[in-house]
Parts: sequence; structure tokens; C-alpha cells
Amino acid sequence: METQIVLEKWPGVISTVSIGATKAEGGTRSNVVKIGGQTAMPLLFREGVIPNKPKIAFEIWDIAPLDFDEELLCAYGKAIRDPFAWAEVCVNDYKAELLCLKMQGTHPDFGNKTPQDAAKFVSTLLHKVKVPLVILGSGDDFKDNLVMPVCSEAAKGERCLIGCAVQENYKTLVASVLADGHNIIAESPIDINIAKQLNILISDMGLALERIAINPTIGALGYGLEYAYSIMERARLAALSGDKTLASPFICFVGQETWKTKEAKVSPQQGIIWETLTATSLIQSGADLLVMRHPQAARNVSKHIEALFRE
Repeated sequence: METQIVLEKWPGVISTVSIGATKAEGGTRSNVVKIGGQTAMPLLFREGVIPNKPKIAFEIWDIAPLDFDEELLCAYGKAIRDPFAWAEVCVNDYKAELLCLKMQGTHPDFGNKTPQDAAKFVSTLLHKVKVPLVILGSGDDFKDNLVMPVCSEAAKGERCLIGCAVQENYKTLVASVLADGHNIIAESPIDINIAKQLNILISDMGLALERIAINPTIGALGYGLEYAYSIMERARLAALSGDKTLASPFICFVGQETWKTKEAKVSPQQGIIWETLTATSLIQSGADLLVMRHPQAARNVSKHIEALFRE
């Protein structure tokens, strides 16, 4: 008897979020990165359309990192002492098509840079590299409410992806993104209901659901990855079933989670493997944008993505 392949067809579609604006679109970026747009579950090519491959963003900071593992420091050499040189190495040497800038130097415990310092840094970085940007705050809510609006204004017209908005502290960031033409990252603590509610709150302020990326706050391999995987899978199933409030692409901070684990610090090679396996696992659960740290791990994952989409 001939085996019949059962194919699922879904009524929903994941929003397509565009990051970066070219000269023709009013910006100065050399390219536009698109994430999302699927009408099927991850990698099930026969069941629908998957127009955009998962993308990789290289993580950089506005200061020299103080707590990076030695292997990460060696990977970038002297350039890591200068954030602009670090960014240029990512783009020129490692061919990054997207950078994720974390404004760590504005944190009260890591330099306490002023909002004006942050705005100047963003403006200079936009001049030095031409790839699209993801821009993150330092994680201190009070300081981020002062810093992120001026960073947003400094990048006005460049259609960046800016974050992270959380349920308790989202209004200032949403207002800035609306005013300056950016997209936003909505962060929820591995909870599908909070993710949905936050997207509703953001859209109620006037920002289209199509301009939101969800940060589900993943864990690294061996540190809650399977729970994050299941939450992402449930959210994607709901979105494809027709729930537009969850139909946002996922951004996952792979490098950040991987390199704070003890396993990643055992040896240089194991750290690279740990980041690679965390990223490739999340691709299976629907990750659209992977923020990574080690260039070799990013290269491994890029090759894996190409192999998956070769058909």
C-alpha cells in the first residue's frame, strides 16, 4: 500500500518584520533583513510557504565587555576593546548582515553613560557600518527609559528593531518607536499568555502587530531550552491557527544565554558547540532571528541554515 503523507494546512500567517531601511526607503542601510512570513510550522516546506530563512545577528556592546569568556575575547582580538572596531570586524571579516547593539555602558553599574553619550554612539555606529541594527537597552528599566528614546531618535528613519519592551515598562519605548519609525521587541518570561497580552497592549498604543518581534526569553542547552522550545512551539501553533496577537517572529538571544553556562566555559571548542547546538535547536522551534556571540558558532549555524533550505 502506498504511504500517504498527511499535510497540515494553516489559516494563519506569521507577520513579516523588516529591519533596516535603504536610501530608497529614507534610510542609509545597505540592505534590509526580513524575518517571519511563514504559513507553516518550522521547516515543514510542503505544508506552506517559508519565505525567509532564520537570520543571525552578531552581538556587540557600546563598551569593551567585562565578563566575556576568554575564548570570545580571543575571537575578536584587539578589536573588542573598541566597539566601533568590533562592529567593523563583524561586518567586514565575518560578513554579518545584521548587528545587535547592547547599550551596556549606560547601565549604572557599567559606566553610567548619559543618554546624550548613547545617542552620539548610535549615530557614529550608523555612520561606520551600513548593516541594519537591533538596539537594546542595558536592562536597567529606569535608565533605559531615559536612554532608549534618544537612541531611537538618533536612528530615526533607519527602521531598527528596538527593545526590550516588557509588560511592566513598555509605554515609553512604544511611543519612541512609533515616533521614529522603528520595530519593537516584546519580551515575555517564557509565558505564552504574557506574550499575547503584551502584544495587545503594544498594539493598543497604535503600533501595528506587524512591527513586533517576540523575545520569549529562551534558555541555553541544558538550562531550560526544552521549556522555551515548547512555549515557542505552542505560540507558533496558535498563530498559524489564526491568533494574530501571537503571529510575530521570534528573536532569541542565544549567545547571551550560552556563554553564562558552566559547560560553555569548559573549553573553547565546547563553548562553540554549546552555542551552535542551542541555536540549531531553536531553529526547529521557530526562531527567526538568532543573536549570537562567537563567530565560529555563527558560521556553523549559517551553514546549517543553508543546508536546511537547500531544497
